[in-house]
Amino acid sequence: MAKKWEYATVPLLVHATKQILDTWGEDGWELVQVVPGMSPEQLVAYFKREKAA
Repeated sequence: MAKKWEYATVPLLVHATKQILDTWGEDGWELVQVVPGMSPEQLVAYFKREKAA
């Protein structure tokens, strides 16, 4: 049976990137990609984790 995933899109502030990523990682989320946001001080992170059965 194929795995099922859930996804989250999270704004990242450049000055707090590590703290934000660590927090999501502790909750079982895997970082997939980071892309530029609407301003130079903001990035957008895409996370995924396996859905609970």
